[in-house]
Amino acid sequence: MAKEWGYASHNGPDHWHELYPIAKGDKQSPIELHTKDIKHDPSLLPWSTSYDPGSAKTILNNGKTCRVVFDDSYDRSMLRGGPLTGPYRLRQFHLHWGSSDDHGSEHTVDGVKYAAEIGPEKGEFQLLLDALDKIKTKGKETPFTKFDPSCLFPACRDYWTYHGSFTTPPCEECIVWLLLKEPITVSSDQMAKLRSLLSSAENEPPVPLVGNWRPPQPIKGRVVRASFK
Repeated sequence: MAKEWGYASHNGPDHWHELYPIAKGDKQSPIELHTKDIKHDPSLLPWSTSYDPGSAKTILNNGKTCRVVFDDSYDRSMLRGGPLTGPYRLRQFHLHWGSSDDHGSEHTVDGVKYAAEIGPEKGEFQLLLDALDKIKTKGKETPFTKFDPSCLFPACRDYWTYHGSFTTPPCEECIVWLLLKEPITVSSDQMAKLRSLLSSAENEPPVPLVGNWRPPQPIKGRVVRASFK
């Protein structure tokens, strides 16, 4: 059986480069942001989204994260502007979280780790959490429609941006990151609900799905820019 990447000691982030050499590349994500070193770039434009809640299709537990999948066969749910050179269709978003509220985000800001990070994600957030009951174990998928992901954005649109990679294998270095300055608030009870998911299949001994985040990677001379002063 082929070795599969994961987040355990034997197959976690320290081992990913064995299967995916780019994981030791020069533009890997996430990174630690040091705000005193980040300069405002007045050329950075505002970003905007236009989401069609009807484009949400399914929610899935793949054993590594909880993923919401959208119909991206045409321009239904879009992200434009900011540092992006063209429009992007929303294909999926997924979450990273830790075993307790003091860690779990992948990007850190001035040493602060947040409890979770929503990668390319409030009242409607509860809809997502309620759906988790149907995808308790690895391999479960259920319809998940009429969801507006803009409920996952803070009111403030200020962002940092830099060039990086996917934070999961194969870790390709093709991502323009937009990191929102203002975190959204999720309650401890809501976080506990995420941690109730299992990374094991239905017929296996239960293994909690927690700690599915990659630690910060070397910045290697990259420049992080801010859209705000």
